[in-house]
Amino acid sequence: MNLPRYDYLQVGAPTKKVKMRHSNSEISLPEFDRPVSIVENFKRVAQRDKPYWVPNPLTDIQYFSPTDHISAVLAVMGCKEDTRFQDWFGADWTFVVSAGGPMLTPEIQIMDDVTQWEKKVKFPDINKWDFKTKADDFVKNTYDPEKALCMDIGLGCTERLVSVMGGYTDSMLALAMEPEACADFFQAFTDWQIAHFDKLFEHYPYISMLTYHDDWGNEKDTFFSPAMLENMVLPQTKRFFDHVKSKGIAIEFHNCGNISRFLPQIANELSPEFMQIQRRVLDFPAIKLQYGDKLGFCGGIEGFNVNSDDPPKDELIEMVRNTVDALGKGGGLYIGLGMGGLKTPEALWYATNELYAYSSEMYAKER
Repeated sequence: MNLPRYDYLQVGAPTKKVKMRHSNSEISLPEFDRPVSIVENFKRVAQRDKPYWVPNPLTDIQYFSPTDHISAVLAVMGCKEDTRFQDWFGADWTFVVSAGGPMLTPEIQIMDDVTQWEKKVKFPDINKWDFKTKADDFVKNTYDPEKALCMDIGLGCTERLVSVMGGYTDSMLALAMEPEACADFFQAFTDWQIAHFDKLFEHYPYISMLTYHDDWGNEKDTFFSPAMLENMVLPQTKRFFDHVKSKGIAIEFHNCGNISRFLPQIANELSPEFMQIQRRVLDFPAIKLQYGDKLGFCGGIEGFNVNSDDPPKDELIEMVRNTVDALGKGGGLYIGLGMGGLKTPEALWYATNELYAYSSEMYAKER
């Protein structure tokens, strides 16, 4: 099996216009004669069930954030000056232009004592929200049924604790000093998160993947110990993951930091279909070798420095092939083209073409 590789904007090459993420700009990419639908292939990739090609967001995935902190962040993206906003729990954030993202506004807390969470934290009343109107509008004006839909549900247990306590210092001290209260808060939050998800699933039953954010470390190490993970954080995270998976939806677990010492628990107890983790502190090929049957990746192009210029065509093609070889065997991989990194339409053309063709050829041999 040998699939075509087209020169950039080659005359006669089948092409399709695609929108860049977080932008109204469009670029031309090669179009492919696919043996199965994009949604069906994405499901196969997530389940490691004889996939046909490695997906990439430019052609295969539509992202959507219907509610939560993520929507609040998107509302202030592109601000020219630092901008404060509140999320739906009332946590106070500042979008910091120099950092390119939101940070908790210093010295503002919903609570400073976790044992008071039942009095201080107000869980949003999802029964008052008009899910149907927003879902109907999404289907009418935005939804692309040809793509796998990825819905971002926002902050997980520990990040929600951090947000209501105004930062990591007080929240991590709370984990160490008031473990029972933290565990109770995590249970209540997960009860609410499951109810929230069920409402979303009722109105968006075509979701393919759910992204869950819960950073557990910085680039040096984890924020808390394995014992704290096992006793407080993991049980509720697993309960939520199991509930989502029971609906046939893949989990994408966004978890920043050097969380290498948590990987056994993540792999053996949570088994998210895709991990969105930091390549510069974690060895993806080594993780694939050890946990590839239980952990998948939302990865970049191996060997490419996102802060550098786009590599020459031949070098880029070799990088794409090496990435598929290292991380794609058996499934459990999508490569985040268009999510930062490659900068020019020409580079995105060649990366998209080679990713589809090379991974299709590899999976044909596997099948």
